[in-house]
Amino acid sequence: MRVALEQARIAAQAGEVPVGACVVSGETLLAVAANAMRHDGDATQHAELRALRSAMAVRGADRLEGCTLYVTLEPCAMCAGALVLARVDRVVFAAWDPKAGMAGSVGDVLRHPRLNHRPEVASGVLDDEAGALLRTFFSGRRHSADAAASVDPPPGSV
Repeated sequence: MRVALEQARIAAQAGEVPVGACVVSGETLLAVAANAMRHDGDATQHAELRALRSAMAVRGADRLEGCTLYVTLEPCAMCAGALVLARVDRVVFAAWDPKAGMAGSVGDVLRHPRLNHRPEVASGVLDDEAGALLRTFFSGRRHSADAAASVDPPPGSV
């Protein structure tokens, strides 16, 4: 999880929502990734998807059996679906996402009984650290938005 947290910090420094992920097979780190939605102008550039793509490229396969994905925030529906399709064995996340999380918060795609693959899920690993990164990031964005809104309009524009 520490590797994923470092990726989250990199994302925050780039102005991205601070989410990081990594894929591990046994003791081998296959891939690391940070959110890159703003940088790439692509809403699918979540850390989880980027890490999955990289790990599959390293393996030369479309499945990640025997792998664990560590991520700093509970996966959304898109990422949870990709984790199921990639056949990741285990998903470990830090902070819960009460607005979009699909590993138990809003829904549970990862453990849905009708799906043919259900990874093991563990939560709360270093959640205080991951949550602090997210709170700091969004607090800064709110502060910037408040500051911009409080600027007086130019003369004659009202």
